[in-house]
Amino acid sequence: RYIANIVGVALNIVLVVAILGYFGVETTSFAALIAALGIAIGAAWAGLLANFAAGAFLIVLRPFKVGDYVKAGGTEGTVKEIGLFATTILTPDNVSTFVGNNKIFSDTIQNFTVNPFRRVDLTAQISGGADPRLAIARLTERIAAIPNVSKDPAPDVSILTFTPFGPVLAVRPYTNNEHYWQVYFDTNMAIREV
Repeated sequence: RYIANIVGVALNIVLVVAILGYFGVETTSFAALIAALGIAIGAAWAGLLANFAAGAFLIVLRPFKVGDYVKAGGTEGTVKEIGLFATTILTPDNVSTFVGNNKIFSDTIQNFTVNPFRRVDLTAQISGGADPRLAIARLTERIAAIPNVSKDPAPDVSILTFTPFGPVLAVRPYTNNEHYWQVYFDTNMAIREV
């Protein structure tokens, strides 16, 4: 209906200009007005056309597919739909977010689902009086016992930096993408327990 209305109005304008030209009325000013109107409409639709073109590139190049967990266009979540003009991403807090395809395609796209495993990055502050070797050994042993933590590559635990309170350990277990949050929270609990 929307397209039919636009075509109907455009044809009526062309008909009126043609009739006026037939009766000898100067129509060049009308032609200039119609050209200016066309430019205005084209400028208004430029963003929409950019989203359409970016959507076509997303479908052809496939940097991600429906079901992938991505960070794109400033939004992080699971891709629910790749449309012609916008992509629907379901965020971890269950909010459907519609991101224009041009924004996605012109920004950095991180696809967390492509690789078979993902690293969990956490830190653990230990006191200055604690033995770092003992803390590293206990943390490594405890984290390896967490369900769904990958054996290959094995978890990394090492000194990351120092603060006035003591060394800060980098705690990095690896896991399958679907178990990322379970391993993340279980590793936090293991750090607290150790």
